[in-house]
Amino acid sequence: MKRIAVIGAGIVGSTAAYYLSKEECQVTVFDHGVGQATKAAAGIISPWFSRRRNKAWYKMARLGADFYPQLVQDLQADGQEVDFYDQSGVIMIKSRLDWLDELYAIAKARKEESPLIGDLKILSREETLERFPDLDGFEKVLYASGAARVEGSKLTKTLLKASGVEVVEGEKVSFTVLESGQYDIQGRIFDRIILAVGAWLPSLLEDHGYDVWVRPQKGQINDYLFENLETGRYPVVMPYGEIDIIPFKHGKLSVGASHENDMGYDLSVDEEILDRQEERAKPYFPKLDEAISRTSRVGIRAYTRDFSPFFGEVPGLQGVYAASGLGSSGLTIGPLIAKQMVQLATDQKTDLDPFEYDIRKHLSKRD
Repeated sequence: MKRIAVIGAGIVGSTAAYYLSKEECQVTVFDHGVGQATKAAAGIISPWFSRRRNKAWYKMARLGADFYPQLVQDLQADGQEVDFYDQSGVIMIKSRLDWLDELYAIAKARKEESPLIGDLKILSREETLERFPDLDGFEKVLYASGAARVEGSKLTKTLLKASGVEVVEGEKVSFTVLESGQYDIQGRIFDRIILAVGAWLPSLLEDHGYDVWVRPQKGQINDYLFENLETGRYPVVMPYGEIDIIPFKHGKLSVGASHENDMGYDLSVDEEILDRQEERAKPYFPKLDEAISRTSRVGIRAYTRDFSPFFGEVPGLQGVYAASGLGSSGLTIGPLIAKQMVQLATDQKTDLDPFEYDIRKHLSKRD
């Protein structure tokens, strides 16, 4: 029986632990619990409107969205609550109406290979307010019923609970290469390791002589709580710019997230940025002033030089697999990447071609 360690319990690590638990292996998860990108994720699953030219990225994002119903079904079959995921639909707001037409054409062309998009249409103001009362700052919107919202923290907890594997929390770990070809983590011996530490991958591999071209991006998000507001039935709202409005159940609504490229691994809360995000969101949802509380989340995303995610076996470290560079699409593509990592670690054929997301483009062994 293979002994496999998973370092990191964010969206990639927790999904990997869940699917590894269904294989014939012994699994231990190590989680420092600090700065997970999942904590800064808005939780929007709606990749079909992207204008990015990177075809490999869009393929992964599209398939990542398609993978969610299977993940939900698998967890339901294991007796888990799946209220972390809801196909609430999405509303796109643009400053020019012709941009809505362009986005509609893009999504319509993609719908044949992505039927998950669902009902796709341009809505009038009256039709929009039927779906999201008190929304403002628009004449018309583009709507897709198949988009979803995900509560990342609830999803990762559900995955770890369903996996039943041992989770070692609260300490940052490293690994040692043994002469046997196995790996030592805190005195425990493992045959294989999955590195799911996101932006912290460079620090984990530097002691082993690797340069890793992954940079951190800080993200902060506001969470609001309302009384007597049925937010659970509202779709996600994506205005132009960085601000998104993500309603959840039980009067909860999130606004964000920031994209801070010059803050390194700083996890402090910046009230000025959070206030700025709130002010940008108010023209679309003035009821923010009626919230009974505002809290915040901070996390660190991982980006590569070409903004492409990657996964695969670390060159020169047999049986060590890593993924990073998910950026702001982490919740969309994280579970799918995790499934590929599990397939690699258990000697199965991957669903995606690893060469399209080649790890060797993003790290190298120093001489």
